[in-house]
Amino acid sequence: MNEKKMMEREEFLVKYLNNASPTGFESSGQQIWLDYMKPYIDEYFTDNYGTAVGVINPEAEYKVVIEAHADEISWFVNYITDDGYIYVIRNGGSDHQIAPSKRVDLHTAKGVVKGVFGWPAIHVREKENENAPTLKNIFIDVGASSKQEVLDMGIHVGTVATFDDEIFKLNEKYWCGRALDNRIGGYMIAQVARKLKEEGKQLPFGLYIVNSVQEEIGLRGAEMIASRIKPNVAICTDVCHDTYSPMYDKKYQGDQKCGNGPVLTYGPAVQNNLLNMLIEVAEGSKIPFQRSASSRSTGTDTDAFAYSNEGVPAALISLPLKYMHTTVETAHQEDIEQVIELMYQFLVQLESGHDFRYLK
Repeated sequence: MNEKKMMEREEFLVKYLNNASPTGFESSGQQIWLDYMKPYIDEYFTDNYGTAVGVINPEAEYKVVIEAHADEISWFVNYITDDGYIYVIRNGGSDHQIAPSKRVDLHTAKGVVKGVFGWPAIHVREKENENAPTLKNIFIDVGASSKQEVLDMGIHVGTVATFDDEIFKLNEKYWCGRALDNRIGGYMIAQVARKLKEEGKQLPFGLYIVNSVQEEIGLRGAEMIASRIKPNVAICTDVCHDTYSPMYDKKYQGDQKCGNGPVLTYGPAVQNNLLNMLIEVAEGSKIPFQRSASSRSTGTDTDAFAYSNEGVPAALISLPLKYMHTTVETAHQEDIEQVIELMYQFLVQLESGHDFRYLK
């Protein structure tokens, strides 16, 4: 890949990942994504809740989805004290333990208001019996001294807050920041569309590049868009845990490592003939991959697609990630490229009308 294309890709990655797209409020990030996608697709559409879909060959009867989710975890303002301190509830799986001393952006109709999660100084905490951060005691300080001052800033119950950390390169090998879960997926499916266009590949089916909303609170965007598209096949991408970083137990959480390639999941929602085709493609293209197993559900949009429309063959390609749901989520750039390549190679070998049923 030439240097200009790589720079364009990285500029999009940084702009897209740095933008705040909290669950239920994804529209600004979706606009960035769509603007990037438009040269590589034939048309696009969105739904009432903000899921965005780029389409190649929209007239084709056989429909294939590649999918990621666009939303990030965040906080909702839940209570404002008379002294101007703000208490929050989760919007998705936000981590209360990492909140103290973090900076936040509160997204108001007047614009972004800066705040911080405060915490008592170490000097006044009892070592033997100090309080741990919980949803009951973490709070945001926006520099106000009264509830009215907070309200005058445009902050009210229901205002959404996100951490303000931005993406950066770690040791020239890793991308590190907040919201890689799973806007890095939106980046990867966009690169698949770009590569198809630049390589001049003509697909024999309709390809729907789907960036779903509201995954973090129950796969809701995927549920809605699967019913609208009614696909024949769905390949979803999300993140999974790097279990080689400290404090993981591989016996319970699996054996996946950043830098060792995409992770392919086994589980009831994953259609085995589709999974086996992905494995054959990976092996034939010499793309390294890892394996994982899910006990009941994958916990990703794969489940929503699989169990929609009387059943859709679905599979999951995961990106190993360190420190999920923190502000320093970390992914290896080679894994990112290999996920893109695996999706691309799968698509260019797939025949229109392929029947994935077990029994025929």
